[in-house]
Amino acid sequence: MKKRIILPLILSLAFVSIQTEPAHAGFLKTYKAQISKNKEYKNTREDVKKVFEKQDEYTNSHNLEKLSELYSEDFVNTDGFGKKVYFQLIKDTWDTYSDIIYSTVIRDIQIDGDFATVQTYETALATTHEQSDTIDAFGELRSTANSIYYLKKFGEKWKITAEQILNEKSQLKYGDARFIKMDLTAPNMINAGQEYTASLNIELGENESAIASIENQEIIHPLDTPKEIFRQLGSQNELERIFNANKKNINEYATASIGIAKAVPYDETRARVYVSGIAFLMTRVNVIPENKYITVEEDNAQKTE
Repeated sequence: MKKRIILPLILSLAFVSIQTEPAHAGFLKTYKAQISKNKEYKNTREDVKKVFEKQDEYTNSHNLEKLSELYSEDFVNTDGFGKKVYFQLIKDTWDTYSDIIYSTVIRDIQIDGDFATVQTYETALATTHEQSDTIDAFGELRSTANSIYYLKKFGEKWKITAEQILNEKSQLKYGDARFIKMDLTAPNMINAGQEYTASLNIELGENESAIASIENQEIIHPLDTPKEIFRQLGSQNELERIFNANKKNINEYATASIGIAKAVPYDETRARVYVSGIAFLMTRVNVIPENKYITVEEDNAQKTE
């Protein structure tokens, strides 16, 4: 009996909807709404993309005032630096590397109402306008980073509210070091207090040798000067050091300083050895903060669920 009541009811509702609005009219209405929504989403993506186009434009022209307008006043970066310190670091970089060139490739954009997240791949290239104290040569800087920017819409404008650097590498090379392949590897992310290894690998030529040091630095402002202890590289031209990540919930840099020496025959029995290049490498290590509010019992309970 119940089925006989429900079925006529469904048919009557269907009949009413058919009578009041033809099927094709409902379809067109939905289709037009979807087109409008897609257009609005596309326009929003373009507005967000323009923020990063302007970012490259203003950084490459060293226009600090215009660049500042792209960032909200409560901006904070992945190392906890607010807008004031962040922009002072930008100015210091421009003062040191007057010809620095930035490039940003957008890899992904996600929109959620008045909020957006943008994943980028960034590069920076520059030369030093001052020679090294150790070697009579100018230096070349190369830096790469994968980052996530967080944006919020203020009225009609999108502004950057936060930045998270997923990974980052920088190399500053002088003299012959510019032509030598070298890399400093360390984990992109590590738990506070956890042990990790930083490894340096250099591809040296037949008449080249190297000494190097590896240290770690907490990312604070201003940066501390690391205590360098230089060591001869091993037979595979590698050097490793083990560190314990800090428990201060501060991100770190693994850093390496390298000196390249070259031997040139002086006569049949002697050779002249001289410093032909130096290099400084830096790799970011993001430290996961220690959550002191989870007890052992709670932690074990979570694992068994």
